[in-house]
Parts: sequence; structure tokens; C-alpha cells
Amino acid sequence: MKNKKTKYELIAPAGNMAKAKYALKYGADSIYLGIPDFSLRVRINKFDEGGIEEMIDYAHKIGKKVYVTVNIHAHNRHINNLPNYLKQINKWRADGVIVSDPGVITLAKKYCPKIPIHLSTQANCTNWQAAKFWFDLGIKRIVLGREVTLDEIREIKERVPKLELEYFAHGAMCMSYSGRCLLSSFFVGRSANLGDCVQPCRWEYDYYIVDKKRPEKLMKVEEDTQGSYILNSKDLALVKYIQELKEAGITSFKIEGRAKSVYYVSLVSKIYRKALNLKGKKSTNKKELNKLFKELQTLTHREYTTGFLFGKEKVEQKYDKSHILTNFQFIGELNSKLKKSEVKKIKLKEGRYYKVKVHNELFVGDSIEIIQPKGDKVKIKLKNIYDTDGQAIKEAHGGQEKIIIVKINKDIENMSILRRKIK
Repeated sequence: MKNKKTKYELIAPAGNMAKAKYALKYGADSIYLGIPDFSLRVRINKFDEGGIEEMIDYAHKIGKKVYVTVNIHAHNRHINNLPNYLKQINKWRADGVIVSDPGVITLAKKYCPKIPIHLSTQANCTNWQAAKFWFDLGIKRIVLGREVTLDEIREIKERVPKLELEYFAHGAMCMSYSGRCLLSSFFVGRSANLGDCVQPCRWEYDYYIVDKKRPEKLMKVEEDTQGSYILNSKDLALVKYIQELKEAGITSFKIEGRAKSVYYVSLVSKIYRKALNLKGKKSTNKKELNKLFKELQTLTHREYTTGFLFGKEKVEQKYDKSHILTNFQFIGELNSKLKKSEVKKIKLKEGRYYKVKVHNELFVGDSIEIIQPKGDKVKIKLKNIYDTDGQAIKEAHGGQEKIIIVKINKDIENMSILRRKIK
């Protein structure tokens, strides 16, 4: 009997409803999210129980999936409060629950028996024997630790062939082992293992050599005049190695970044969607993958690395600064095209007009790029900007959910992203 063709899944982060919808619009098959109490995102997380239920309903209506994160390293107070939440997840019919703690797994089996259990990367699964242990315990899918190499992925799949394997393909890397870091808790009392990390690994530090016999004599150690960022890991980007990961046994490709912007989630989802959809020979695809990698460099990042995928057991840190600034600026979200009746009501001349939610400043005369969810990138010069009353304005600035109207003499997809190249 012929095997069904493998379906490869792109999973995107969702820190709020808007980010979730943009991720799905730009090519993600599924999203992962959670409420602050039980997921590894306490801050910059706008989901409550009602929001998760609404998001699951929205995703299912358009044929997409939602995975709920319950992946904290739980204490007794969490265990006592979890049953009611897990019952709700069961009721909402989430497509999976992502868990790292054995106690939480036990509760998930009891209180949401209809929901597949996925093992979080926080559980640090890095070998086939551990993978088999979790699979025998009823785990359907494992989000492998970022420390796993390509050869190790291949062996895990060979040893436990029925186990689904998920792997982080893009996003921030932790200087600690799969996120098990104590720095945030030590410095400010916010635990990374309870989702409240303040990312002290990204801070600038001063280092000194001290002679114990002469403690008053301090010699400062610097990477350069900008300071030292010795704990600051480079960002992971595996877009050029999608085929190798497929062949090794990965079927679900995950993007990190629930705290990132709508712009980031949209662009990265679109890039990895294109990469996953590529067909043909590796040599043919190589040129396209290099283009996609180049597009990733238009985002603010910390330089890119392949992490441990090819056995690079060396430290790959961004020492000289916390991140690399991009020469592109995200300026807005294109929400919708005005109807003819709307154009007439505010007394604008005939043409194509669009509502834009402003995130940063934009000016008449700006050359901008429009990134569409499905279509090609569009480049235009912004000749006209109007307020919502149809009055011409020369500039607009972000904040307070500000909406403006722009004239674009082309058909543009809803939920397109606008950006400007900085000179």
C-alpha cells in the first residue's frame, strides 16, 4: 500500500489576536499561544481564556490549527489551578496542548483526554531513548531541543518512526540549555521557567580582572569600545536547510517570537511558507532559498546562525552589540480598500484608496514596499495621504491606533504590510 504524501506544517507564534491572524494569513498552517499563567510568555501576551476560545474557533473555520502552551515548570500553586483550565482546553477542542512538566502531562491526560499532547522543547528531549520514553507515555509529538543535530534527528526518527517531530527553524536562541536559565530570576526575581524572562542575556555587561592582593586595582575587559555582550546568542535561521530537515524526519517547522511584531510574524511566515512549498532539485531551489535568506536579513536580528544543527558545539554569540538594526522600517498595516460610496462620502477623486493603521512615521513622497500575504512585493512612491475625513495631509505618525487613507493605483491584498527603506 502506497504511503500518503507527507504534509509539512509551518507553526507560527501568536502573542495576541492580530499577530495570530496575520501569521495564518501569511502562510502558517497553525499557531501556538497560551495565557500568561501557564505558558512561557507572561509579558507581551494579550490572550485570556476567552481570547483563546475565540482564536481556536476562528482558526478552525479557515482550516487552520491552534496549539495551546501549558509548558511552564510548574509549582504546587500551578498544579492546584490547572484542572479547570485543562477542562476548558478540552472543551474548546484545541489541536494540541504543549507541555514540559510530567505532573502537567498527568493532569492533561486526565482533564483533556481528547487533545493530543505535544512535548515542549523545555523538556530538553535530545536523544532517541528519551523520545521513545515520551512516546510510550502517550506523547504524540516532540518539539526537539535546539541542541539536537541533524544526524541525531535522523536517528530519533528511525528509532521511533511513529513519533511526530517538530523543530525550531527560526528565531531567538537562548544562551542557556533550551531556555533553562536562572539569570532573570537572579537579577530581578522574574523566572524564565515561568514565562517571565527579562532577557538579561541581551544586556551590555562590564567585566573586570581583579588582583586579590590589590582589589582596588580593576582592569576593565571589553570586546570593543561599544561594550561587551558576551551572553548574547545569535538568532537561528534554517531557511536554507528545510530540505535536509524534511529528509531527517521533521514534519513541523516552528518559528519563535510570540513577543515580536505583526511585521516580523508576517514576513517570517511568508518566507518559510515559500521555502516549504519549494519543489524540484536541491540545485534548482538553492538560488531561491538564498533569496529568502537575504529577505530575512531585512529584519532586525542578531546575525544568523545554524545553531547546533550541523554539530557546531562552539559558542555563537553576538559580542559587539545586542542586535543588528535593519535598513527597513515597518510603517503600517493595510487594513482594507475603501468602497466607492466611502470615497464619494469624504469627497475624494475616483481611484483606489486604502485604510492604513500607522505604526511609524510616513511622509508624502516616501518610497515604500508593500508585502502582500499571497502576491508579489509591490513598490510605490506615496503621492497622497489623507486623514479619515478625506483631508490631505503631508505626514502621519504611529500610536493610538491611528488610521489614515492612502491612494495606491493598484489592487492590494487586505492585511498587507507597508515598510520603508531607511537611507
